[in-house]
Amino acid sequence: MREKDAQTPTPVRTPARTLLNDRLGWMGLRSGQILLVIALAAVVIFGLVQLKLVVIPVLIAIILASALSPVVNWQRRRGMPALLATWTTLLVSIAAFGAIITLIVFAVRDQWDELFSSASEGLDRLQRFVMQGPIEIDATQIDDARAAVVDFFTSSQFGTGALAGAGVVAELLTGTVLLLVILFFFLKDGDRIWAFFLTPLNGSRAERGRRIGSTAPRVLGGYVRGTAIVALVDALAIGTGLAILQVPLALPLAVLVFLGAFIPLIGATLAGVLAALVALVAHGPVIALIVIIIVIAVNQLEGNLLQPVVMAQSLKLHPLVILFALTAGTIVAGIVGAVLAVPIAAVAWSIAKVWNDPEASRQAPTASPPAPPAVSKRRPRRR
Repeated sequence: MREKDAQTPTPVRTPARTLLNDRLGWMGLRSGQILLVIALAAVVIFGLVQLKLVVIPVLIAIILASALSPVVNWQRRRGMPALLATWTTLLVSIAAFGAIITLIVFAVRDQWDELFSSASEGLDRLQRFVMQGPIEIDATQIDDARAAVVDFFTSSQFGTGALAGAGVVAELLTGTVLLLVILFFFLKDGDRIWAFFLTPLNGSRAERGRRIGSTAPRVLGGYVRGTAIVALVDALAIGTGLAILQVPLALPLAVLVFLGAFIPLIGATLAGVLAALVALVAHGPVIALIVIIIVIAVNQLEGNLLQPVVMAQSLKLHPLVILFALTAGTIVAGIVGAVLAVPIAAVAWSIAKVWNDPEASRQAPTASPPAPPAVSKRRPRRR
């Protein structure tokens, strides 16, 4: 009996395969981690949207501080105290913005009557064209449409919207005051504020934080200044063309072109379409066609000549990335999100590039080899 037990081979035990060490388990674990990250990101974005009265002024202040910090640093290098340099830069910027708003208000007030009469005449021509066109439309249908519009503007629904608009104006004023306060401290103590956030870090993490603190403002400031230069050239060119053609509201339309250039791909185009519509109402289709030609020519010169030169030192993003960023920003925060989405995407990509690469933020040209005397000075002298 013992010999029979000795002859039977004992089965070899193979290690049990759990649910996590096979390929399907690994994929399930990674999928769960990705879903957890997406859920956490959604919660964070939802919280930021709820605090938009604070978050949006902070983001705009960071962008403006990155663009204006070279002016403050230049004044400080000339011996001016930090407080005086900050106040000078901030007050000059506010004065320039106020002057532009004042010019827009006066231009609209002086040309509003002319534009209103031209718009009325244009609407009458459009009504005659619709009634005499290939599609038979009765005059009573047009009158009913006008009556519906009048009823909407005199209804309680429009009054409720007006009250909501008053609340938006109050939030806008509060956000503007908060923006100016935050911008002042960012211009004055931006480096100290970032150093304070890096205090708990040490070693490689602190070095990474310093890389981010030097790379992000440089990329963001270069992007904003380059976009502002391109937008200014577009506004001057299109505004000059509108003024020569005697299109009403040429100055406000030029300012809209300047602001629209900060929304890539679609901003300047929409502003040009609005200028063409004003020209169509005021002077007819021929002048409107000339305005469209001017807008197209300026956009082509900007994209093929001006933007590659001005934005050469800034971070470049693929148009598909810009489109995704614009869509996401518009969904999350509307028109403000569309303006802030592309700069934030550019800064995020620059941070990703220098996250684990200490040399990415200070790459030297490969054609210039290192100088040998710098190495020879480190060698100890022989006694």
